[in-house]
Amino acid sequence: MNNTIKLACAALLTCTLTTSATYAGKCASTCAESKLKVATTAGDASQQSVVAIAAGNKNFSTLVAAVKAAGLVDALNGDGPFTIFAPTNEAFAKLPAGTVESLLKPENKDKLVEILTYHVVAGKVDGATAVTLEEATALNKQKLKIQFRDAALYVNSSKVVATDIAASNGVIHVVDQVILPQQMSPATPDSRCRMIMMNAIEVGVRMFNSGHVTECSKIYEMAVLAVAEIKPNQLSKDQLSMLNDALTTVSKEKSARKNAWTLRHAMDAALVSFE
Repeated sequence: MNNTIKLACAALLTCTLTTSATYAGKCASTCAESKLKVATTAGDASQQSVVAIAAGNKNFSTLVAAVKAAGLVDALNGDGPFTIFAPTNEAFAKLPAGTVESLLKPENKDKLVEILTYHVVAGKVDGATAVTLEEATALNKQKLKIQFRDAALYVNSSKVVATDIAASNGVIHVVDQVILPQQMSPATPDSRCRMIMMNAIEVGVRMFNSGHVTECSKIYEMAVLAVAEIKPNQLSKDQLSMLNDALTTVSKEKSARKNAWTLRHAMDAALVSFE
């Protein structure tokens, strides 16, 4: 294995890759063309704090209850400015049964504070700025990974479904999943499958575009092999069969370019199951 492949493998396994400056520039341009949904609220919401805006929207009732239970109301009513990645009630409902009720108990206040402050970034970061970033530091001192892909903004694995709700002390972006700090996010088989394929594609695209087609094909092949071996697996039998068929095809094909595309198409199709 040559040095180029070794470096790529290390990057893939540690999952530390970030968006290039060129790609970020394209993302900013895309956002400017209104690819991201911009939220609007009735009245002059910009005169209200981030907490007041959330309290006035029934879709954030669980979030507001959590902020109150964590004792963060006064802090988030402060001058700020704050950037809030606000989970909707539906986002909280995606957590395992009983999780929200447990977090709202007084004995779990510290854990709740840790989770909520992971949704807050000091300073005002609007949508157009967010898509140019690779990461941000939340109030709990942990890093948030920021990506713009498939015409959508993601914070870790949470999709931003609405942006730029202006407040007197910051801005709110709406997310479709609760963003859990690393120590609270167990690596399930499903999340490993998704992570392996997404990072392989990120590495592979850079290699392919820079002329390292063979290395790209090898990275894709390693990723598909790894995903196919994970048990239990969220992928359907048909999707797993498709991945295995792709591996069979590339074992017989000598063209690295064709192999790269065969494996890429198989991973793209498999990733659909996670949407």
